[in-house]
This record gives sequence, C-alpha cells and structure tokens, in this order.
Amino acid sequence: MYYCCAITDKGVRPHNEDALLIHRTVLTEGVTECELSKPFLLAVADGVSGELSGEVASSACLQMLREVSFSSQTNMERKLFSIHETLMKLGKKQEDKRNMQTTLCAIGVDEHDMLHSMNVGDSRLYRYRNEQLFQLSRDQSLVQVLYEEGAISEEERQHHINRNIIFPVLGNLTELPDFDVKKHHEKIEYGDILLLCSDGLSDYVSKTEMEKILAMPEPLVRRLQLLTELAFQHHCADNITIITLIRLPQKRKHKK
Repeated sequence: MYYCCAITDKGVRPHNEDALLIHRTVLTEGVTECELSKPFLLAVADGVSGELSGEVASSACLQMLREVSFSSQTNMERKLFSIHETLMKLGKKQEDKRNMQTTLCAIGVDEHDMLHSMNVGDSRLYRYRNEQLFQLSRDQSLVQVLYEEGAISEEERQHHINRNIIFPVLGNLTELPDFDVKKHHEKIEYGDILLLCSDGLSDYVSKTEMEKILAMPEPLVRRLQLLTELAFQHHCADNITIITLIRLPQKRKHKK
C-alpha cells in the first residue's frame, strides 16, 4: 500500500491552469489524501501560460490519462502521443482553444511495485531520501540546456529571466514533444518521499528550503501546505500543485 497527499492552489491567478491526477481522480483545486493499491498513476499538468485555454489543456490531458489501464506492459510513450494528438485536434477545432498546451510530469507504480516516470516540459519529479532532495526528472527548457552547458549556475537556473521558455509540450501544433518515459527498475524505498510539482513551487522555493520543510515532524499534508505558503511568501505569481507519495510498511499478520 501507498499513502498519497496533494495540494493545488490557484494563488493570485484568476483561475488554476494546473491540475493533478491521483489514480482515477482529477483535481483542480484543494487538498486531498488517500491510500492507494498498485498499480496506479499520479500526475501534475501545468497549462502553458501565454497560450489559450491552458486550464482546459491540463484538465483534458489528465482526464485522458486517468483512463489508461496502467501496468508494467503499458506503452506509455504511445499513450502520451495519443493524448498529444487529441489535444492538437481540440486546439484546431475551436479558435478559443487554438494551440492549447500543457506540461506533464507523472509516475506510475506497476503491479510489481516498480517505479516508472513520464515527463514533458518543466514540471518536476523529486525524490527525498536521507534528508536530501534529488531531481529525478529533467527540465525540457532553455535554462536547463544553459545549465548543462555550464553557462549558468544552479542558483542562476532558478532565477534566470528565461526560465519559463520550455520546449514543445502536449498539444503543440507545430512540433512533436519529447516524451521522456523511463522504467526505473527499482521500487520506492520505505522512508522515501516522491514529490511531483509544477514550477509554481520549484521557481520560488529553493531545494534547501524544500528539504528543511520536508524534514519537519509535521504530517505530510501539512508540510505541503507549508511549502505552498512559503512560495506565496516569496511572491509566487503562479499556480502551485504538489503531489507526494510514500510507501507504507506491510501490516504484520497476527497468528491465531
């Protein structure tokens, strides 16, 4: 069994272009927590600002993703391509939704408890282990390329003026996204926290600040609220969405 908690908040924006998926449930506002049995999918989608109907794109993407019967044999790259094509068609049919786009960062836990990840864009997947936070996903962005080339530092990457320039994502009418789909060939370890988030969190709260809050003895759902509050204290002007997942210890069977 697994424990999942999540939060999505529109912040100062008039509406929420973020959405989250927990197994079969799509949420666009509020806080939730639940226990999950394998297999399942979790995902964060962030509608692209500057394009029409970002909130429609993110929600529609996750509505389609929740219909996927995920297992170790599922071809997730093919599924994501199908979602991309459907968003393109929707964006072509209606002028008010033309070129609507969304990022997607997702994980799957299959029937063998093995971890899978999927990423398109700059929403992120982290693993928190031994009080340290490690980014498992790779940002598909201009700033990431500059960082990998050594042109900017880690700190500059977080505050760079071009940090919102991302590569083609789901729904893009002119270019095919790069579907980064991985089988990690490992299980989630007891004590690990997997964290998925939109850039409303990662652009405004540093890795060190995240580690400090995740190390607190507060309930996990309260730690997510503290992360969100800190981002807004740092003048976050974006929506914020966070999902966390931990693996629960197996209950011992008592002998009669």
